[in-house]
Amino acid sequence: MTDAPTAAGRRPTAGRAIASAATSTVLGSLPVFLLGGLAVLVRDELDFGELQLGFAVTVFFSTAALSAVPAGRFVARWGARTSTIAAAALSVVALLAMAATPSYAGLLAALVLAGAGNALAQIGSNETLARVVPARRQGLAFGVKQAAVPLATLLAGLALPVLGLTWGWRWGFALATLLALGCVALAPRRTAGGAPRARAARDGLSRPARNALLVVAVAATLGSAAANALGGFLVESAVSTGVPAGRAGLLLAGGSGLGVGVRLFAGWLADTREGGHLRAVGAMLAVGALGMVLLATGAHAALVPGTLLAFALGWSWPGLLTFAVVRLNPTAAASATGIQQTGNFAGGALGPLLFGLLVQTWSYRVAWSAAGVALVVAAALLAQAGRMFAGRPASDAPLAVG
Repeated sequence: MTDAPTAAGRRPTAGRAIASAATSTVLGSLPVFLLGGLAVLVRDELDFGELQLGFAVTVFFSTAALSAVPAGRFVARWGARTSTIAAAALSVVALLAMAATPSYAGLLAALVLAGAGNALAQIGSNETLARVVPARRQGLAFGVKQAAVPLATLLAGLALPVLGLTWGWRWGFALATLLALGCVALAPRRTAGGAPRARAARDGLSRPARNALLVVAVAATLGSAAANALGGFLVESAVSTGVPAGRAGLLLAGGSGLGVGVRLFAGWLADTREGGHLRAVGAMLAVGALGMVLLATGAHAALVPGTLLAFALGWSWPGLLTFAVVRLNPTAAASATGIQQTGNFAGGALGPLLFGLLVQTWSYRVAWSAAGVALVVAAALLAQAGRMFAGRPASDAPLAVG
C-alpha cells in the first residue's frame, strides 16, 4: 500500500512539500526541546534532578537512533503521506502522555514514543522532499527543513514564560499537539513516483552504497556529538571563564541565529553546483573544528569568533549532508537517510553525555579540544565515503558523485 493520489490526480507542489517537511520536523523534535525549555518546572513537580533530565534526553535520541533504519524501511514501503501522519500520531500520543504523566517513569516512556516519532518524521520528510521537490531546488529545501530544528528550540524557549509560568507546564505539551493538524493538512497526497513499490533487495540499496553509508553514519555520529555539545554547554562554558550569564545567553542566541542563516545559504549554494556535496560538508566540519579549538583556549577574545565559527560551520551541515545522501541514492532516499540519521541521533544521545564527563573529569579545555578532534575525524570519514561512492559500479552510481 502506498500514498493515494488526489482526486484530481495532481502532484503536490514543492512549496507544500517543504512546508510539510518543516512542520513535521518541528513536531517530531518538540517533545525533547519542550522538556528542556520547561525543565525547571517539570523537575520540581515530578521530583527529579539534572542527571535524570540528561538521561531523559538520551532516551529520546537513543530511541530515535534505534528507530531510524526501521523507519527508513517503513517510509520506503508505505510512502511519505502515511509516514508523515503516523509520525504525527506518535508525537501527539507522546506529548499528551508527557502532559498527563504523574511520574518520571511515565515521562521516560513517553520519550520512547517521541523518539520513534521523531525518526519517522525526519525520514518521512526526507522522502517527501526527495520525491516532490525538483533536484535543482533540493539543496535549499533540505536547508529549510533543517533550519526548522532551531525553530523548535525557539518555540520551546517561549513555552516557559508564555505558558509554563502562567497556565502550567503541562499545557505546553498539550497545546504543542495542535501542530499535528498542520502535519496532516500538509502531508503530500501523492509523491512523485508514487506507484506501488515492491520491497526489492531489502531497501533498494546495493552493498557498496550501504558500506559507504555506514561510513557516513559514523561521521554523522561524531559531527552530531560535537554539535549537540556546543548547544548544550556553550553558556556554562562561557560563564565558567567569567562571562556574565546574560551575555553568554546572547552569544548562544546569536550563534544559533547565524546557524539558521548558514543552513539556508548552504542549501541554496548546493543547488548551484553539481556534485561535491560530501566534500563541502567535510570542509564545513574541518573549519568548524577551528571554532572548537578557539573555545578550548578559554580566552575572552576567542569566545565570539570561536562561537561563530563553531555554529556557522560546525553545526550547519546536517541539511547539506542529508541532501548529499539523497543525491547519491535518489531511488532509495528513505532507506539511505535512515542509515545516515542513525548517526545523527546517536551523536545527539552520546555527545552531551561524553562532553559532560570530560568536563567533570578534566576541564572545558579538554572537552572542547575533543569536540574539535571529533569534527576533524568526521571530515576525514566523509572524504573516505566520497571515494567509496565514486567507486561504485556504474549501474549503481548516480550521475554526480557527492
